[in-house]
Amino acid sequence: MSTDARTRRTPLWRAVRLVALGVVLAVCATLAPSSSVKPTDLALVKVKRATAVDVSPDVVWIMAVGSDARPGEDMTRTRGDALQLIGMDVKTGAAAAIGVPRDSWVDIPGVGNDKINAALYYGGPQLLAQTVGDLIGIEPDYVFVTRFEKFKNMVNGIGGIDVDNPIFFSDTYLKPQGFEAGEQHLNGYLALAFSRIRKSLLRGDFDRSANQQRVLRGIQAKIRERAGRPGWLEDGVLSAIQNMATNASPVELYRLARAAAAVKPSKITTCVLQGGIGDIGGASVVLPYTDQAQRLGERARDDATLESCD
Repeated sequence: MSTDARTRRTPLWRAVRLVALGVVLAVCATLAPSSSVKPTDLALVKVKRATAVDVSPDVVWIMAVGSDARPGEDMTRTRGDALQLIGMDVKTGAAAAIGVPRDSWVDIPGVGNDKINAALYYGGPQLLAQTVGDLIGIEPDYVFVTRFEKFKNMVNGIGGIDVDNPIFFSDTYLKPQGFEAGEQHLNGYLALAFSRIRKSLLRGDFDRSANQQRVLRGIQAKIRERAGRPGWLEDGVLSAIQNMATNASPVELYRLARAAAAVKPSKITTCVLQGGIGDIGGASVVLPYTDQAQRLGERARDDATLESCD
């Protein structure tokens, strides 16, 4: 290939590479191309804000949601199972993930008090974004929703991931043998089980959310490891374009990609929103510490950095 040809090809290749990375860091499980994937398996929804939000233009916020919707159900109108608010700063390379326990008892605009994951059921991604914004003080720019089956396929497609598990835990149905403490290699099913197990964890929903963040780190590490392989990212992007439902424009997708491409592993910080445990109507709920939620939002809003979780 001539020098001129390489020069012409480089900007396009970089754009393709950036789009793929952006989608992945939004937990968009699209890097395992499959012709059987349907658009309803992946959705990236741009949030239409009712009021102006004072946030840095250099930071992009995405609400990532895992849906266990059954076949035939609209995954954007079911209760979300995994909730992670992810911010990325284009200028500094910082990234932050704020885990929101799915059973957090909050006021859902226009609905009343309920578990926060019910906002997706009542009003889709738009209402979920508004509810999270009210709780944390950061309304996401986008909401990404994916089915768990697609998540498993993606992890398998990248050869599995490695996580650092702080303590042994198990589940009678999902993983009877349990997950040993220390470094663990997980395939798609195990990564999903690691992310979903709650009842056997000492701190329940809080520890599960932290485990979801460990899985996100594992995915990011594997993507960075494989990103340079010729054609690998291009195949992933083609799969994303063909199989993801989105109302975001190509320019917006590029902005997401730029943010993701700037992320530095050493500048990734994570926190899980804490709260008390309550019983409302016979259902176990998390009563979130709203003061902590607002402090986390204030710290991360402008630069996607969480210096502490207090």
